[in-house]
Amino acid sequence: MSSFGFVLHEKLVPEDVAGPIEWLIDRGHQVSLPEPDATRVERPDLGVDDDDFAVGLDLVVAMGGDGTMLRAADLAVREQLPVLGANLGTLGYLTEVDSDGISMALKRFLSGAYRIEERMRLDVVVKRLDGRTEHSSALNEVVVEKSAPGHTVRLDVELDGNHFTSWVADGLILGTPTGSTAYSFSVGGPIVDPVHRAVIMAPVAPHMLFDRTMVLRPDCEVKVVVAGPRDGGLSLDGRPKEPLRPGEIVLCTAAERSSLFVTFGDRDFHKVLRDKLGLWNR
Repeated sequence: MSSFGFVLHEKLVPEDVAGPIEWLIDRGHQVSLPEPDATRVERPDLGVDDDDFAVGLDLVVAMGGDGTMLRAADLAVREQLPVLGANLGTLGYLTEVDSDGISMALKRFLSGAYRIEERMRLDVVVKRLDGRTEHSSALNEVVVEKSAPGHTVRLDVELDGNHFTSWVADGLILGTPTGSTAYSFSVGGPIVDPVHRAVIMAPVAPHMLFDRTMVLRPDCEVKVVVAGPRDGGLSLDGRPKEPLRPGEIVLCTAAERSSLFVTFGDRDFHKVLRDKLGLWNR
């Protein structure tokens, strides 16, 4: 028998998830949910602490949109588990099936009729002035940005240990190919096939002539220093982190561990892109 973990969108109700969960349990499979999700859908008996959630699982199922997929991928990467996404949102670039296809997708997974697609993640190290060093990772992007409305932030950028430039801007996005259709895309960055490996560096509203997005080697180490005089904000995959004080450092490069997505080979990225952007009728 197999073990499945479900990560759920915050607006799902018990009726939304009862079908696939009970279908698996009735067939002898084990099912667990992060404790907040389990409480919300009235299944506290299936709740597991986030730190232990991925241990012993065979598959993590994300039911929601891209935000739910990012959360599921973050939990799953700790044990290098594959993630299957069921789209209940609007965009759904990361999800593999629609909500009504989840039962068939589970059957295909159990029969072995699937493949695994690797997605590069970013390794993130934050060095604080008080001596703390924080380690984390992101699937979509790392954003260093202004912290005060109506102001900019000054960022000194080094590439592989060499000074590249200083940006006075609203912020700087360091993204992956998977994240190229997210925040990076909204500021005019390139769309990159998600199976590629690269670091995408995109300034946000820079106060200088050079405003181009750069596509860097995956192993390029990008160092961003908040040069002051104002603090900077920091977010990973849309999750806000402790603000950055002048002099504090963010280091980014390709992570050793990739996120693993379940795919059935019948969902083409180019077709998804065409449909999501409304290009099919042009």
